[in-house]
Amino acid sequence: MIESANQTAAAGDADLAAVGRLLAEPARTRMLLALDDGRALAASVLAAEAGVAPSTASEHLATLVEGGLLRVEPQGRHRYYRLSGPEIGALIEAVAAVAPPQRVRSLRQGTRAAALRAARTCYDHLAGRLGVVVFDALLAGLYVTGGDENHHSDRAVRDRLASAGHDLDYVLTRRGRELLEGFGVDLAPEGSDRELPLRYCVDWTEQRHHLSGAVGRGLAARLFTRGWLVRAERGRAVHLTAAGRAGLRDWLGIDTTCF
Repeated sequence: MIESANQTAAAGDADLAAVGRLLAEPARTRMLLALDDGRALAASVLAAEAGVAPSTASEHLATLVEGGLLRVEPQGRHRYYRLSGPEIGALIEAVAAVAPPQRVRSLRQGTRAAALRAARTCYDHLAGRLGVVVFDALLAGLYVTGGDENHHSDRAVRDRLASAGHDLDYVLTRRGRELLEGFGVDLAPEGSDRELPLRYCVDWTEQRHHLSGAVGRGLAARLFTRGWLVRAERGRAVHLTAAGRAGLRDWLGIDTTCF
């Protein structure tokens, strides 16, 4: 079992091989990717995603739970699985940034890959080209200030691709708070009279920043509840609806013709 981050001082160095063993089985990685949108899925759905028999899927899921990557949520006679926390979503995105792309062997695979790059969820917030464009529009409108929304790999910085960002300070301005609250995004009451610090991630496909943290989660949730975004039938990709295209154009001035 993978040790938690709260290890005692006597613990040794990180056992990367233990994580590697969990990720070495393609069926398990397909399950993890299917869960990277933050939802809980039934074992039968994950078996279909992984392309294995239910009995084999059960073994893989038990291994992932024991290894600390997943948690199980029994509901009646059914068992649902989800990532054990946002840090596992960050792990998946970080590995994806250095992993070679799978060979596209069919039009269907190519379509799914293109959809992921266009717009997807990164655990519980919006990512991909659409996530980056939304963040860019918030900066351009001075609803968010700080940084330049770009990842600079030539700098001596701590930020890595597909990681939670640390090097730049972004804040939601009072004007930005009014914009998001008017849209129906739930924001923490703290900081109502001053700027609200924001979190961001380095997007692994765009190598630029997208909004994460509580504000990113709240914005993504509102886009779904308003019907501007819908999830793909399978996988992490999301799609803009007709209402979403018109809404983002009118609300933030975003050109959605490429999505």
